[in-house]
Amino acid sequence: MKIIIVGCGKVGFTLAQQLNDEGHDITLIDTNESKLEKALSQLDVFAVAGNGTTFRTQQEAGIKESDLLIAVTGRDEVNLLCCLIAKKSGNCNTIARVRNPEYFEEIGYLREELGLSLAVNPEYACARSIANLIEVPSALDITSFAKGRINMIQIQIPEGSLVNEMSVYEFANKVHNNTLICAIERAHEVLIPDGNTTIKAGDLMYVIMPPSEIHHLLAKIGIKSKPIKSVMIIGGSMISYYLAAKLRAAHIQVKIIEQNFEQCERLSEALPHAMIIHGDASDRQLLLEEGIEDMDAFISLTNLDEENLILSLFASKVSDAKKITKVDKVAFSEVVDELPIGTIACPKNITAKTIIQYIRALQNSYGSNIETLYRMLDDRVEALEFAIRQESKVTNKPLTELKLKKNLLVCAIIRGKEIITPSGKDQIMQGDTVIVVTTNKGLTDIKDILA
Repeated sequence: MKIIIVGCGKVGFTLAQQLNDEGHDITLIDTNESKLEKALSQLDVFAVAGNGTTFRTQQEAGIKESDLLIAVTGRDEVNLLCCLIAKKSGNCNTIARVRNPEYFEEIGYLREELGLSLAVNPEYACARSIANLIEVPSALDITSFAKGRINMIQIQIPEGSLVNEMSVYEFANKVHNNTLICAIERAHEVLIPDGNTTIKAGDLMYVIMPPSEIHHLLAKIGIKSKPIKSVMIIGGSMISYYLAAKLRAAHIQVKIIEQNFEQCERLSEALPHAMIIHGDASDRQLLLEEGIEDMDAFISLTNLDEENLILSLFASKVSDAKKITKVDKVAFSEVVDELPIGTIACPKNITAKTIIQYIRALQNSYGSNIETLYRMLDDRVEALEFAIRQESKVTNKPLTELKLKKNLLVCAIIRGKEIITPSGKDQIMQGDTVIVVTTNKGLTDIKDILA
């Protein structure tokens, strides 16, 4: 697809990088020439220096031949105007980043009137992702498929677990037969398991299962899952606002610490049932006085990655709280991954993932049958959701008769209201939704699972 991205900030660059890797034809627009030069030095993309809200600039970028324009500048009004002009001049699909809560509350009206294909709110998406992790405290990551009917959960196997040194085959028969282990990370090595793969304490494991059975599985494995009733949030950002609203709706006590007094006043007015503390969260004594040691969850959401890292490290020293740390810019992921800072929340990646999901769905009209694509474990593993619209080489045959690619696993088959954890005897049929996990890149059709 030919895609124009307006805005070469953190989100724009991340999108350009990921979409370029998938083989799309990308053109970047930005008024900042130095940002474009940096992108051109690292990516195989085109660039146009100019104002994305002008017809002349969009025309220079090739709007009339484009399939999609994505506006992710720092200003909502600019993004909406870019999309309006693109829709009128090029009649292409349009995606706008919309962050202001006042606009986002009216997003249905704006989408209809401006012809938007999709509106993305990074802060809201990040807050929703964090809220899901609060709901299942022992999960390190949660990904939903088939419109929320099935989840992929990342967990870590604790020392002394009954599944330690157990094979995947034994796990299915003795522990939970409605769960499939689809990926394991051990000492930075990624495994797509078969029945003979052995589970070990310390493994980071992705399992796929219905949401209703998560807590039952965690209890069997020996992962303690204490319900979260109190949360301390550091930083009064827009993410904090959306998150606090969601947590309060779930009757969870929320305490926000924010250094800016005016922002504290705004939050107090918008969140009457949350406790807003005016203070500097880098003050160790303040955190202790406000009860960090007794909190069930600690979420660091300031605008400084370094501060978030330090605060979460402190929280790990003084409490057993579930930790979630916002990290947006730190490049040394191999260092950060080793730190005891809990789950990392990255708004730019969440935004990019949401947009790429839409693009994958859009590609269906161009011959792909991928409904959803997720990347995991530093992009080394892909989880794909295929819609089986017609019969092919992979349908109506037992899975044991299919010669599948190496490092590929068919994890789930959704047939009507039934969720099937597949065995070798199960078949893929027309009308099914199929979830596949693999380290192979570039799959665009269900037939690509064959060797």
